[in-house]
Amino acid sequence: MTKKYIATPSKTKELLNKYGFAFKKSLGQNFLIDVNVLENIIHQAGITKETGAIEIGPGMGALTEQLAIHADKVVAFEIDQRLLPILAETLADYDNVEIIHHDILKANVEEVIRTHFEEGQDIHVVANLPYYITTPILMKLVRDQLPVTSLTVMIQKEVADRMAAVPNTKSYGSLSIAVQYYTEASVVLNVPKQVFMPQPNVDSSVLKLVMRKEPPVHVDNVDFFFELIQASFAQRRKTLRNNLNRFLQGNLEKQQLETLLEKAAIDGSRRGETLTMEEFAILSNLIYKEMPQS
Repeated sequence: MTKKYIATPSKTKELLNKYGFAFKKSLGQNFLIDVNVLENIIHQAGITKETGAIEIGPGMGALTEQLAIHADKVVAFEIDQRLLPILAETLADYDNVEIIHHDILKANVEEVIRTHFEEGQDIHVVANLPYYITTPILMKLVRDQLPVTSLTVMIQKEVADRMAAVPNTKSYGSLSIAVQYYTEASVVLNVPKQVFMPQPNVDSSVLKLVMRKEPPVHVDNVDFFFELIQASFAQRRKTLRNNLNRFLQGNLEKQQLETLLEKAAIDGSRRGETLTMEEFAILSNLIYKEMPQS
């Protein structure tokens, strides 16, 4: 008898009816109902029988099940208590899955890794993320510098494009640089709305983030570097000079900024979206040295 996977429209409907489950818009719940898409995600993530997998928001267990089949061990964080009994049923056949009822944003993920995985094991985050909270989750995971190899996540296409964007494109901004400072980012798959239940209002993409061992640029103060970048994109149509003068008001005179821009070999009439991460790093280090230190 062929096994009936969770990720089919009929099985998903059957579970919804059995448990009287209603989707919560506030939790951004859209369940995957296509096994081929899930297998493609797992392939893109580089999951093998030796690897550990961390999932965020397993829902009814569609992706969790495929991870359990292909990975050594799966740990999944689920915030919605209503899904716990469903997951207990759908994943009953898999003894390599651990469901943790916890908000990923409040969890000590490093401790969870130490507890549930082998020391030095190759670990990947694989998830169909709730779209409303994608950026906070990903920024937490990459900034925490967790001992994971990569993050492969289904997110809103527009956000995936922004995170993987390069200079001189419409999607490029402070988020692109923040993500790419910690990871190598690429969009590996575009996914149609039809593979979800309910169908989302936006298009989706699978973004792969490979953790960097070292940032690609040296900055003297990381917090200031990101503040300066955000300020440079504060008003996209304004020049770098205008945005930075506003940001530095009360700390640096306009002429001081001009001198530093010249020193960095950056034309102040350019817009933020034209600067590379390297240029931002050079400028940030020069300005930071001149800033009054409290």
